[in-house]
Amino acid sequence: MSVFMNFRIALRAIGANKLRSGLTVLGIIIGVAAVVALMSVGQGATSGITSQVEGMGTNLITVSGSRAFMPMRGGQSYSLMYKDYEAILDVIGEKAKIAPYYQGNANVIYGEREADTSVTGVLSTYQDVNEYEVASGRFVTDQDNLEAAKVAVLGATTAEDLFAGLNPLGRDIKVDGKDYTVIGVLSEKGSSGFTSQDEMVLVPLETAYTRIFGGQAKSGGEYTISGMAISVINADDVDSIMSEIEYILRREHGLTLTDDMVFTISSQTQMLESLSDISGTLTAMLGAIAGISLLVGGIGIMNITLVSVRERTREIGLRKAVGATRGIILVQFLIETLTLSIFGGLLGVLIGGGIAWFVSSTGVLTASVTFDTIFISFLMAVLVGIIFGLYPAFQAAGLQPIEALRYE
Repeated sequence: MSVFMNFRIALRAIGANKLRSGLTVLGIIIGVAAVVALMSVGQGATSGITSQVEGMGTNLITVSGSRAFMPMRGGQSYSLMYKDYEAILDVIGEKAKIAPYYQGNANVIYGEREADTSVTGVLSTYQDVNEYEVASGRFVTDQDNLEAAKVAVLGATTAEDLFAGLNPLGRDIKVDGKDYTVIGVLSEKGSSGFTSQDEMVLVPLETAYTRIFGGQAKSGGEYTISGMAISVINADDVDSIMSEIEYILRREHGLTLTDDMVFTISSQTQMLESLSDISGTLTAMLGAIAGISLLVGGIGIMNITLVSVRERTREIGLRKAVGATRGIILVQFLIETLTLSIFGGLLGVLIGGGIAWFVSSTGVLTASVTFDTIFISFLMAVLVGIIFGLYPAFQAAGLQPIEALRYE
């Protein structure tokens, strides 16, 4: 018997039990749709993070404070100090732009509105190094720092939260109960990794030290910094400059080459690799979780097909009595399960793609449907149809004609 004839028989059998066939296909549809939707969301998140990091350039180095609480040893502090910035500036100042900053928590209010954000003290270099654009007004200047001026620059989200559409320029906000004049609002920048770059209040670093945080920003009587962002002029110098920074920090804090490096020095390339690994793992986990739905759908196919074999026992016996071989019966039932899984796979891909599109259109998350996702999901559906259809097909093919014809 030809494959075409088997296919016709399979379609006839599927059509004879439309409700049962529909419920069988439903498991595959849900499974494939879940795989496509969840993997698309995972890949979209990966692409978004990657583009954000790449948009900041591969020549950016970040230096942050101690990885964990470390006590002072030999009079040396393990806090990142302002004098560390000065020491690094002396060595690499001609090869890179350096932006130290101090970040802390403070209560920010305008009228009846309050912003849930942090306050960061910065120098004028902070704008260029982090590639911030000023939407209105201006950024912090060197003169602002010299005067410890009571001025502030707002991120786009913070400006909206505090002023709800009003023009913030020239208005006073309260930071820990004291008035600061808004001199600028930054353009919307989005997220960097898992943090928003639009929820911020920037003030001159000297202002943060002397007017807002005071002793909180000191260690051993000297001012600390939360970190440094360093933009290397020549991207080829990134690795060598990272080595120089490590050497300077070890020297300034009395760390030998055998001591653990208590400060974190990383480049955008390293960050990109780490984020890609994390997001790739999460995408794989989402796909695996969604794959469980396919497994359930496969079990449903096997159970329904076993019921079908039992109901069609006499038909199988009759076909065998007139010459049908084990192979023909086996192929017929496999074609039935494969047809169901292919149909369910196609519908699942369409529905999953639709869910991904809807999620992206809301703007809450970004979902990216790729050919690989579609191919893998559809292939999984086909494999489920084959694997879970094998046992019922072998059961049908193994029936003895006489016993099958006697079956009631």
